Amino acid sequence: MIAYKRVLLKLSGEALAGKEGHGIDPDIIGNICDKIKEILELGVEVSIVVGGGNFWRGLKNGRKMADRATADYMGMLATAMNGLALQDALEARGVYTRLQTAIEMREIAEPYIKRKAEKHLSKGRVVIFACGTGHPFFSTDTAAALRAAETESEVILLAKTIDGVYSADPKIDKTAVKYDEISYKDVLAQDLKVMDSTATALCKDNNIPLLVFAISDPENIVRAVKGEKVGTIVK
Repeated sequence: MIAYKRVLLKLSGEALAGKEGHGIDPDIIGNICDKIKEILELGVEVSIVVGGGNFWRGLKNGRKMADRATADYMGMLATAMNGLALQDALEARGVYTRLQTAIEMREIAEPYIKRKAEKHLSKGRVVIFACGTGHPFFSTDTAAALRAAETESEVILLAKTIDGVYSADPKIDKTAVKYDEISYKDVLAQDLKVMDSTATALCKDNNIPLLVFAISDPENIVRAVKGEKVGTIVK
């Protein structure tokens, strides 16, 4: 029994890096892809938006590494590398995939086209969206919200390094309280760093629920689509 027919999975680049904190850990990406295959076999249609923080970040020790627009474009290229890695790992498991990029890279991926993406999803292929929105000043969180709205996904599965939404950063504030459920209005009012404000507002305006959970246990992906209690639901 599944709770959602079509989902968008948002993976940060850091989630693919493991304990090293950079690059790609083949065991971690393999475990995640095993669970993606499992939910496909349950009948769930899956798209993925992937970040690039495991290869490139625009800030280091609070200092800018490059002009903001340039840094953002570099980050988009990093997401393409992660997208290729996900595609390779999924196809090694017999899963049909399509990689679509918001910046044209015709030799390695399709350009993003909404109708094509929806057709692939309806045929049971995993569609991986890379290069964010294709524009600087917009995060991959915003890209996830945008692609979820465009493909009419029922939920965004936000896989993070923490296990839900807290009243404060639990790594800093030991008194932080975890929410089982919270509204987008409260997330914005309390300035909780779930997604950036643009992405949060986009989800709110399009009534797309957001399920935040820890990717340290990839089985949470399966639990989430089955409707089991995991992480925090934002709606």
